[in-house]
Amino acid sequence: MKTSNILAAAALSLLAAAGAHAETYEGVQPLSAGYSRADVAPQAAAAAREGNAYSDAASAVVAPVLASSDRAEVRNEAVAAAHAPGQNLRREAFADSVIPSQARSFTRQAGL
Repeated sequence: MKTSNILAAAALSLLAAAGAHAETYEGVQPLSAGYSRADVAPQAAAAAREGNAYSDAASAVVAPVLASSDRAEVRNEAVAAAHAPGQNLRREAFADSVIPSQARSFTRQAGL
């Protein structure tokens, strides 16, 4: 049993020694500019106007939204819903998720 453990440890150490090797450091590479600032400035301005070619939305085309209702009609519906009595009733707020009958027939009272 000890021999098999020793052989396994020796095999693992050989694999680790064979797989571990360092890279050489070549230092900071010298800058080799092929263009002057005057040459690069118009290219940079043109690239900035084009936008990001690598973004997800670059190729996406947004379809226009066609309204099915008139703006005034939608507003009137929203105002009516906001002024509806008992608009904030939620079934989850009551026992057994049932709205009681007295809560269904709300009437607006002055000052409330």
